[in-house]
Amino acid sequence: MSSSKALHLRRLLLLRLSSPIINTIFSSRSLSPLSHLQPQQHLCHHPIFFSYSTSPNQSNPTIKPSIAQSISTQLIHVNSTIPLNQRLDLHFSQINPTPDLIREVFNQSGNAGRNVLGFHQWVSSKKGFAHNDETYSYLVHFLGKRHDFKLIHEVLVGGKGVIGEKTMASMIYRLVRAGRETKAVEFFEKMEREYGFVRNKDSLKLIVATLCDHGFASHAEKMVNGLAHEFFPDEAICDLLVKGWCVDGKLDEAKRLAGEIYRGGFELGPMAYNSILDCVCKLCRKKNPFLLQSEAEKVLLDMDVAGVPRNVETFNVLITNLCKIRKTEEALNLFERMAEWGCSPDSTTYLVLIRSLFQAARIGEGDEMIERMKSAGFGEFLNVNEYYGFLKVLCGIERIDHAMKVFSKMKEDDCMPRVKTYDLLVGKLYAHGRPQQANTLLNEATERGVPCEPKVYKLDPRFAKKPKVEKSGKPMRETLPEKTARKNKRLQKIRLSFVKKPQKNMRRAY
Repeated sequence: MSSSKALHLRRLLLLRLSSPIINTIFSSRSLSPLSHLQPQQHLCHHPIFFSYSTSPNQSNPTIKPSIAQSISTQLIHVNSTIPLNQRLDLHFSQINPTPDLIREVFNQSGNAGRNVLGFHQWVSSKKGFAHNDETYSYLVHFLGKRHDFKLIHEVLVGGKGVIGEKTMASMIYRLVRAGRETKAVEFFEKMEREYGFVRNKDSLKLIVATLCDHGFASHAEKMVNGLAHEFFPDEAICDLLVKGWCVDGKLDEAKRLAGEIYRGGFELGPMAYNSILDCVCKLCRKKNPFLLQSEAEKVLLDMDVAGVPRNVETFNVLITNLCKIRKTEEALNLFERMAEWGCSPDSTTYLVLIRSLFQAARIGEGDEMIERMKSAGFGEFLNVNEYYGFLKVLCGIERIDHAMKVFSKMKEDDCMPRVKTYDLLVGKLYAHGRPQQANTLLNEATERGVPCEPKVYKLDPRFAKKPKVEKSGKPMRETLPEKTARKNKRLQKIRLSFVKKPQKNMRRAY
C-alpha cells in the first residue's frame, strides 16, 4: 500500500511540474523544481491561484486574460490521458468562475471542440456557482459557430427552465448565420413546446429582425403572413421587412412591399427609408457610381415629402457609400453639415471617416478625427477590432511607420493587441526589411502572453536594398567610329531643322 501511494504521489508531482502553468511560474520566479515542497509563499502571488472576482463590485482586469488563456490551453490539449475535469480540478481548484470569465474562455478556445461542454459541466460543479441564461447563451453561441446543432439541442433540453431570451437570441442568430433560415422558422414554431422559450410578439420581432439583417426577407415575409392571425404585424415589423428586401438587394420588392404597407394604413419609418437609401446607393456603386448622388437626392426628397426627418443613420448611409467610392471630401462636407438637420455624429460616423482618411493617405487628418472622436465622448468605441482595422488600412497603403504610431496609441488606450495584430505588423516589418523591429514586437507579444507562432516571412522586392554600382574614376575615351556616328547624327538633326514640317489635317491637292 505504501509503495502504491508513493507511486501515485510521484505521478502527481511530475504532472504538476510538467504543467505549462507551473513551468511559467518557475521560469518567472526563478524557483527550483523542488520549491513546491516548501510552504507556498511564492505560488500564491500568481494570478491563477486567486479567484477572478475579489468582490461583487470589483474585479482585477489583469487576472482575467491569464486565467482564460490557461483554461483554454487545457481545453485544447486533447492528447492528455487524464480526464478534463481532473485536470481542471488540479490546476484551477481555487477559481471562482464568473460569466465574463466563461465568455473569455470560449473566445480563446476556438479549436477546443466539444471539450467546452466538459468545461461547462465542470463549472456547474463549483460551489456557489449556478448557470444562468447568460452562460448558456455563450455555450450556444460557441457551438453554433461549429454548426454543432445536435449538441445544442441536448444543451437546450438540459437547461430547460434556466434558459431565456439571451439563449434564444443566440440560437436564432447562429441558425440564420449558418444559412439555415428554414430551420430558424421551424425553431420558432417548436421552441415553446420543446425548450420552454416564450413565444410572443417580441420573440417574433427578434427572429424577423435576424432574418432580415441577413437578407432572408422572403422567409421573414412568409412567416409574418402565416402568423398574422396570431400576431398582427405593426409598423416596426413592416419596417424590418422592407429592410430585409433592401439587404437582399431587391429594390423592386422593397418598393412593392412599401406600397402595400402604405395602402394598408401604415406609414414607413426612418429605418425603412434609410434601408431604401442604402440599397439605392449600393446598386449605383455596382452599376454607375456617378449616379449615386443624384439617385440619393431622389430618396431624400421622398423622405421630405412623406414628412420623415433625417437622422444620424441617414447621414451614416450617405457618408459610408461616399467613402466607398473614394469621395472622401464630399463625405467630410456632409459630416460638417449634419448640424443643419439637427443631427450629431455617432461612433459609426467617426469610424467610417477615419478609415476613409487613412485609405486616402490623409493620415494627419485621420489622427485629428480620432482625437475629435475621443473628445466627443465616443472613445470607448475605439476597441481592439477598430484599431486592427486602422492598422490593416495603413499596412495596405505601405505606411508602416504611421501604423506603428497608431499601434502605440492603441496600447495607450488600454486596448490589448491580439494575435492578428502582431502577425500583421510583424509580417509587414519583415517585408519592409526591418527584422530588428519585428523581433522586438515578437518578444513583446511573448511577454504579454500572446501566442504568436514563428512563421517564414518574405522580404518584399520593392524594399530590398539594391547593390551599389561602382563608378570608375575616369570616363572612358570615345573611339573614332563612335565619334563619327555622333557627328553624323548631329548634322542630320541640323539638316532636318530646315525642312518645313507638314501641317496637321492637311489634305492633298488631288
